[in-house]
Amino acid sequence: MAKHAVAAVGWGHHYLQKRWLLALILMLSVSTVIAFFIRAAFDSCDRNVSGAVSDANVIGSARNAIQVADKRASQIAAAKPSPLSFMKSKIVLLVSHELSLSGGPLLLMELAFLLRSVGAEVYWTTFTKPSETDDVIYSLEHKMLDRGVQVFSAKGKEAINTALRADLVVLNTAVAGKWLDAVLKEDVHRVLPKVLWWIHEMRGHYFKLDYVKHLPFVAGAMIDSHMTAEYWKNRTRERLKIKMPETYVVHLGNSKELMQVAEDSVAKRVLREHVRESLGVRNEDLLFALINSVSRGKGQDLFLRSFYEALQLIKEKKMQVPPLHAVIVGSDMSAQTKFETELRDYVMLKKIQDRVHFVNKTLTVAPYLAAIDVLIQNSQARGECFGRITIEAMAFQLPVLGTAAGGTTEIVVNGTTGLLHPVGKVGVTLLAKNIVKLATHVERRLTIGKRGYERVKERFLEQHMAERIAGVLEEVLRKSKIKSSIHLD
Repeated sequence: MAKHAVAAVGWGHHYLQKRWLLALILMLSVSTVIAFFIRAAFDSCDRNVSGAVSDANVIGSARNAIQVADKRASQIAAAKPSPLSFMKSKIVLLVSHELSLSGGPLLLMELAFLLRSVGAEVYWTTFTKPSETDDVIYSLEHKMLDRGVQVFSAKGKEAINTALRADLVVLNTAVAGKWLDAVLKEDVHRVLPKVLWWIHEMRGHYFKLDYVKHLPFVAGAMIDSHMTAEYWKNRTRERLKIKMPETYVVHLGNSKELMQVAEDSVAKRVLREHVRESLGVRNEDLLFALINSVSRGKGQDLFLRSFYEALQLIKEKKMQVPPLHAVIVGSDMSAQTKFETELRDYVMLKKIQDRVHFVNKTLTVAPYLAAIDVLIQNSQARGECFGRITIEAMAFQLPVLGTAAGGTTEIVVNGTTGLLHPVGKVGVTLLAKNIVKLATHVERRLTIGKRGYERVKERFLEQHMAERIAGVLEEVLRKSKIKSSIHLD
């Protein structure tokens, strides 16, 4: 799954602009709201262009449009019974291995808020926390407290008592398995029958017996894609010699707030203008963006090679296309890792620094999705467990150029909602050709984007995710009740 990590950044200091941006960003996902309050800035790394849209009427219209959309969505939501309504008054303990602005904890928070919305009694505990609480943890915990989620220490008596009386315990990520023995100790066997293990990882180093030795004995495992579920089934059997429990695949969905922005043409136009101005690109330029944490596994290096090849193809064949730009969203200026240094050195070596833009890592992905023309999903090896940024991009009617691996193959229909290429160096040239293909065929690019949006509406909305999770929770509660009855007998 894509992780939109750490801090949001911002565009300027104009008062009207900040008021409108606050109204807009409050409409985005929970993670976006939190990030905005942590750091109210929004600048690209390679530029510090400050500016505001000059037309105040446009900003006001966008703000009003979003408020109206929000009111309508709330009315529709109130009229529809939630598929999770059976969880009313149920006691649920959510166990996270960490509390951060990364994919796993934020997904668990979304589940917490969905359960609270139907009247469930929800408790949250974090197994690994720094000795000193930082701003991120403080903000996340208070966001949960404000929504009625009770937060307490992972290692106290309260955690044990809550686990014992809970109707459901959700362990989030493979690493959270360490909490079972460390905290519950001799009470582990009493809690396992009501544990749902939500797994998002797809990397080999998570397959440690210390983490997952209790997997065969829990009520079920919930995984974000069929590819990842199959991988876990094979690896646990072959490497650890243990059997997976009943496993449920639950594809994720876009939040209602993100969909409201994606479907608001005025809001998207304003966001597009702002981001493009901050990057120093024109409205008619074509932007191909990879939005993910900068690391070798996410494939930014191979994307830049493909982008350079695409520029060379266009030059050699004298194609008449608007200027192409590559945008890398997920940079970390404070860290300046060896890998990111390699990326920047490559850009300088090929003399394409006027065509490549590095943008600081951010949770506020909606402005960039509104500003770009094509999303690149270039995760390597086994690919993404799911890749939520892919369905978010499709909601904005963006075609996706992705690797034929992992959860991407379950989201993108090759040739219909995007174009796929192989992982590794063998995929570089095909990705370059696909970039050129979408740059030179405007109608095809727009058609692919529209079909992607239609696929999101059919399969990848919050309601769809809630329905899928509801089916899993009903089954897990049923199993837990049966096991409890047998235990009592």
